[in-house]
Amino acid sequence: MKALSLRYLYTTILLLGISPLLAAGTIAGGTLSGKVTESGKNTPLAGASVYIPDLKLGVIADNDGNYKFNNLPSGTYLVEVHYVGFKTFTKMVTVSGPVTQDFALSDQYVEENTVVVTGQSKATQIKRSPVPIVAINHDYIATNLSTNIIDAIAKVPGVNALTTGPNVSKPFIRGLGYNRVLTLYDGVRQEGQQWGDEHGIEVDQYGIDRIEVIKGPASLTYGSDAMAGVVNLIPTPAAPEGKIIGSLSGEYNTNNRMVGASQMLAGTRNGFEWMTRVSHKQAIDYQNTIDGRVYNSAFNENDASLSLGLHRDWGYSHLSLSYFDDLQEIPDGSRDSATRQFTKQITEDDTVRPIVSTDELTTYKMSVLHQHIQHFRAYWTNNFIIGDGRLAVNLGFQRSMRREFSHPTEPLIAGLFLQLNTYSYDVKYYFPEFSGWNLTAGVNGMYQDNIVTKGTEFVIPTYHQFDVGPFALLKKTFDKLDIAGGLRFDSRSFTNRQLYTGSNPVTGFDMPVYGADTAGANPVFPNYSHTFSGLTGSAGATYNFTDQFSIKANIARGYRAPNIAEISANGVHPGTNQYQIGNGDFKPEFSLQEDIGAAFTSRYLEVNLSVFNNNISNYIFNQRLLNASGGDSVLVPGNQTYKFQQGKARLYGGEFSIDIHPVKALHFENSVSAVYALNKGVDAKYKTDSNKYLPFIPPVHGLSELRYDIEAPSHHIVNGFVKVQVAWYAAQNRVYLTDNTETATPGYALFNAGIGAGITNGSGKTLFNVYVMGNNLFDVAYQDHLSRLKYFEQYSSSPNGHLGIYNMGRNIAIKVEFPLSFDSK
Repeated sequence: MKALSLRYLYTTILLLGISPLLAAGTIAGGTLSGKVTESGKNTPLAGASVYIPDLKLGVIADNDGNYKFNNLPSGTYLVEVHYVGFKTFTKMVTVSGPVTQDFALSDQYVEENTVVVTGQSKATQIKRSPVPIVAINHDYIATNLSTNIIDAIAKVPGVNALTTGPNVSKPFIRGLGYNRVLTLYDGVRQEGQQWGDEHGIEVDQYGIDRIEVIKGPASLTYGSDAMAGVVNLIPTPAAPEGKIIGSLSGEYNTNNRMVGASQMLAGTRNGFEWMTRVSHKQAIDYQNTIDGRVYNSAFNENDASLSLGLHRDWGYSHLSLSYFDDLQEIPDGSRDSATRQFTKQITEDDTVRPIVSTDELTTYKMSVLHQHIQHFRAYWTNNFIIGDGRLAVNLGFQRSMRREFSHPTEPLIAGLFLQLNTYSYDVKYYFPEFSGWNLTAGVNGMYQDNIVTKGTEFVIPTYHQFDVGPFALLKKTFDKLDIAGGLRFDSRSFTNRQLYTGSNPVTGFDMPVYGADTAGANPVFPNYSHTFSGLTGSAGATYNFTDQFSIKANIARGYRAPNIAEISANGVHPGTNQYQIGNGDFKPEFSLQEDIGAAFTSRYLEVNLSVFNNNISNYIFNQRLLNASGGDSVLVPGNQTYKFQQGKARLYGGEFSIDIHPVKALHFENSVSAVYALNKGVDAKYKTDSNKYLPFIPPVHGLSELRYDIEAPSHHIVNGFVKVQVAWYAAQNRVYLTDNTETATPGYALFNAGIGAGITNGSGKTLFNVYVMGNNLFDVAYQDHLSRLKYFEQYSSSPNGHLGIYNMGRNIAIKVEFPLSFDSK
């Protein structure tokens, strides 16, 4: 019945999407053309980019500064104009028939007109959105050294990463992560076993052009799992009309000898666009001064993507395909007690572990014990003009296959084998503007089925779920005042299947059994079915006193249904060193967050302040179980036992940043972030210093960067920079000590630096971009408070005084990119 309902839903949506196409020829469109010049000089800016975010459409100004869009749908759109060294210009333009609009750009000291699309009813300037949101552009990603795409935003104020080595990171926003933060890829929710500690984000980092982060509940737009915020990974945009573009890039990291490369080629002509990309990266075990090389932290990743699109006066339609394939090692932290050298498992009974050899620590070849993650994505995004309104119909399919090989003597047999299929839908209608009000109404959700029975280890059951969430958004601008809000109702129908296991007569490993074979078998999971639901909403306002100073305030209610592990987990999860136990009596989490922010921007100074308060009911957290004598409760040898708990929580804090730029080329950027988290679910008479805080909350931390930009076209240098950076982290002593769930973490400071530039030919065309960057240049030995490897330790004491695995030591990288661009005519 579920599958039948799903087919009917998809058929209905498909018909809704096709019907406007049938009338496409009757829709009146228009053109938009004009000239881009330098303000006050009327000098044409050849090569300026003119982009319409809501239509995902862009063109490049010619040698005389002229630009033109053909076959545009009629409507009112926010238009962005970019040119290197100038402030981005934005303007609302109404298209109806042929329209002429010139743009004059001024010198840029600091960017103040950033436009975002995530969580908005339409493309909006950040300073006019009451939702706390930040945007990370391509230059930031390219000029900061990171080991994966989530690591690339871990220095953004209010954002952190939970890590399991250099290639596995999960986003945390203001102290919350896992299924409380929804990751999107080009606006489509990313689904790939996010409940797992060591499950990263299955995305090609080289294919991401910009990132938008909502720092607060976004359940209104995206439903469950967006309770703490959203990370929207936006891929490389299509080539401008009439152009073929491409790039070939490569990089090398010294610490783990990581080699990475990516090739992209794209073109657009007469409204038809295409793009292809292939990428690869691989590394050996990383190293630091305490552990040496950390055994089983290597990886080998391959990615590919293809996208096709069509733009006409009826709107646009895009089809995108991507494939992610990663061989990922996960360390278990086992060592020789005397030498502290890493050891490895070689037999199933695991009675003797030899020391890992130097050759094994320095090879690109995967060890027997590793993960194999494959993720396929296909999504179809459509935007159709219907009268004076617009209909967006977005459909997606994802298949995530995760195999965790944990049997040293049977390398081809997966221990954990998870197969997740996700069918997502998102339908929105943008009503015609009435009396200045913009109304958007829609429904989105997904159907999932997750099959777990092809492995030998079963930490979660096979399940399926269906999400549906109707919503409405309303926005209006009163000159300097912008107000926005909305309501949503979510429902999730969840069912997991019972599972019995017996011994495989050939291998001796556990296997599912059915029917008569369940007699005397081990009952792992019972049948379970439940419906979770919740009402959410948001209301906020922004007031721009002047073009330089604005304030904003927002209040939002978030919702999250418990994930599969929190409800049903019962077993050892390979790669975590944990026996995990869930709780089927859990209720949905609800949050109420208040945000207040202020921003000031001038030619020489930019200041941003944002504070928040977040109260969560039915807060779910993981706690270690102890036995009667106070020691670790061990159900399976070599694994600590954890059980999910539920209570109340309060998180509060904020971010402050100040950027000083006395001259255009010099920037002194500083930021500080703080999150304080209280466990409100403990009765006052039982509250102690050990249980009054929430676990795994990032410490107070900040960043200072001094950067000098270099423009010397006469010497064939463009977009150059030199920078030094200090990232500091205070000690985290506000920890959840009960049952040894976590420990305090000392503070530390990391010194980073970078230099880079584009090299041009005689005609001013960029031949290549080159960057040399270094992180942790003084090779500091440290453990990040959100590093899971900190707890990978089998002993209570150590000859060298250090326990757990430390983060990456000094890492220097060189990156080279060869861009390509020419006319397709």
